[in-house]
Amino acid sequence: MTDREIKVPNIGDFKDVEVIEVLISAGQSISKNDPLITIESDKSSVEIPSTFEGKIKSVNIKIGDKVSEGDLILLLTGNEESKEDIKQKPKTQKEELEIKPVEQKKIEEKVNNHFNEKNNSGISLASPKTRKFARELGVDINQISGSERQGRVLESDIKNFISSKINKISNKRETQVKKITSEFSHSDFGKIEVKDLPRVKKLASTYLVNSWATIPHVTNHDEADITEMEEFRSSLTDIHTGEKKKITPLAFIIKALVASLKKFPSFNSSIDDIENGKMTVKKYYHIGIAVDTPHGLMVPKIRNADNKNISLIGKDLKEVSELCRNLKINKKELFGGSMTITSLGGIGGSFFTPIINYPEVAILGVGKSYKKQLFINGKFVPRTILPLSLSYDHRIIDGAEAAKFNNDLKDNLGSNFAYRLAI
Repeated sequence: MTDREIKVPNIGDFKDVEVIEVLISAGQSISKNDPLITIESDKSSVEIPSTFEGKIKSVNIKIGDKVSEGDLILLLTGNEESKEDIKQKPKTQKEELEIKPVEQKKIEEKVNNHFNEKNNSGISLASPKTRKFARELGVDINQISGSERQGRVLESDIKNFISSKINKISNKRETQVKKITSEFSHSDFGKIEVKDLPRVKKLASTYLVNSWATIPHVTNHDEADITEMEEFRSSLTDIHTGEKKKITPLAFIIKALVASLKKFPSFNSSIDDIENGKMTVKKYYHIGIAVDTPHGLMVPKIRNADNKNISLIGKDLKEVSELCRNLKINKKELFGGSMTITSLGGIGGSFFTPIINYPEVAILGVGKSYKKQLFINGKFVPRTILPLSLSYDHRIIDGAEAAKFNNDLKDNLGSNFAYRLAI
């Protein structure tokens, strides 16, 4: 009785190939043709099957090892030879010379077939790039059903798998919340009142959950020096009455944002058809404004803001805000935006993480301006600072582009741009 060795067979020209999966363990009983390990080259991955049956005594390979033909994979516990082994055992040198090449050819065919054919062991087929993508995301690729021929897994299958898991978790959390709410409503802690959600909030919740679940959000925080802009805004007067004009900073921000959108058109786009690799670049500039109403948050659009001066934009802001508060806004005015601005300036706060208004790809959050001492030309001077929080869709906008966009927006809100925003 001797231990039987199973080694890496002829795998063609491949040498020092990485082991990416070990499918067996010591003490396990295996049958002939059961998959033992998966190796991966620069071009493809392949499973190495067992050439014998028996009980594994020890495994001599681990994930990450580099193997070549002839390297020891495992030892099978010595036992009596099976009938199949006896049949395969060469009785003469001549028979060995005749049988061994045939058996070797079968093994090589088995290995090569694994490059292109799906096996029945529950191990998914995928390219090395796809397997690496799955490992980086911490996903067991063998749990995924591939959409390609013979069940081959693609990166899109992995993304869909993760998305489905997230949705299941979200649904589970919603169920748990409902259960807790139900228990609380029947508790003896004190008096409570169960109220219906405002219709606007109920409708908005679906869009918010969809945006947060489907868009990979990243938020860039920055500060804009709006000292000159505020001085200019405060100095505006009506040429007919001589009275000061009451134009909010938001009108200036809208005009500055439009200028930046013209310079960075990817921010004025939608990728609702990303499954087909398409993005829609908008040639118009309809800026969404988040309006806080007693009924919930509403986002009407300031249409064609690029063709309007600041006075007209200020007038439009008052009109759409009033329509929203009275629930008289046309539903059409809530859709078709370029980019949205949500401002906490009238309430308070600095930086936050606004949720993108799907299918837009970015949203600008504006905090409350404040005074700050800045060191300029050798001395500290008080400046008016505006906190900016730019959330963007990382599928189409990268961090460098977002930073450049913020820098351009800051310039547009600064001294060089404020005076060019003629009334």
